[in-house]
Amino acid sequence: MNTFNRTLAIATLALATLSAEAASPVQAGASVSAVGSVVQSASYITTQDGVQLYYKDWGPRDGQVVTFSHGWPLNSDSWEAQMMFLASKGYRVVAHDRRGHGRSSQPWEGNDMDHYADDLAAVIEALDLKDVTLVGFSTGGGEVARYIGRHGTSRVKKAVLVSSVPPLMLKTDTNPGGLPIEVFDGLRKASLENRSQLYLDIASGPFFGYNRKGAKPSQGLIQSFWDQGMQGGAKNTYDSIAAFSATDFRADLKKFDVPTLVIHGDDDQIVPIDASGRASAALIKGARLIVYKGAPHGLTETHKDRLNQDLLKFLQE
Repeated sequence: MNTFNRTLAIATLALATLSAEAASPVQAGASVSAVGSVVQSASYITTQDGVQLYYKDWGPRDGQVVTFSHGWPLNSDSWEAQMMFLASKGYRVVAHDRRGHGRSSQPWEGNDMDHYADDLAAVIEALDLKDVTLVGFSTGGGEVARYIGRHGTSRVKKAVLVSSVPPLMLKTDTNPGGLPIEVFDGLRKASLENRSQLYLDIASGPFFGYNRKGAKPSQGLIQSFWDQGMQGGAKNTYDSIAAFSATDFRADLKKFDVPTLVIHGDDDQIVPIDASGRASAALIKGARLIVYKGAPHGLTETHKDRLNQDLLKFLQE
């Protein structure tokens, strides 16, 4: 057999092997375990209702655990700066792509905060995480709040809400400081008409504060936001608008009984601080509020160095 034929034979065998592995629901060599009716394989957990959740588990396995819940319409990649930093400091950092987002399944139903919270619980229980610090950004802050409301704090040591949507974004009779329904109807309309353009407009405008005078837009951050958003399912990201805007977290926040840090920018144009960060800090017993002067919604990127240090200090207390 000449060199070309031998190379071709090896390549054909490799492709056949890869095809066989792809046909299997679990990758070759992956560890598989079951916790209750939740199935875990390498990088994926399957929930009780059959949704596959992609997750990252970085840092030393014996490190203090920090979980990260991402915002809309993003995925766990949006936490890279914080996860890299804390993992390098010896922490075990875990983040999953919310159902319907990123690399996770795109179920037609169940795109609501109760399911989001239960999915976070599924990840924590499947990995048997204990003494966890829960960190949530924007919609992810709602996920953290609803997790504590539904599952308590037996596995939780601390909590952090960053630019988060609780207590309630939507203006109602009992929440006069919220945003009018027309704001969220506009998001839904734009999502149906051209969600690709919607994501570009959000990222190049208010999310990172690039619509402010003197701002210097980063095309990399804009593109990353768009890429992550377009990985999510159209139906899932559409449904999530109601989940993050109309869910009332006031009762959940009153159940917090662990040290809690609330971080919010006072120039957040997406989730205005008065009806969110300040209101949440007032509802959570003993919560500490740190206001980033002039910071936009996406401060996990624009103020990542300061945020990293504030998270580290809070974890070390």
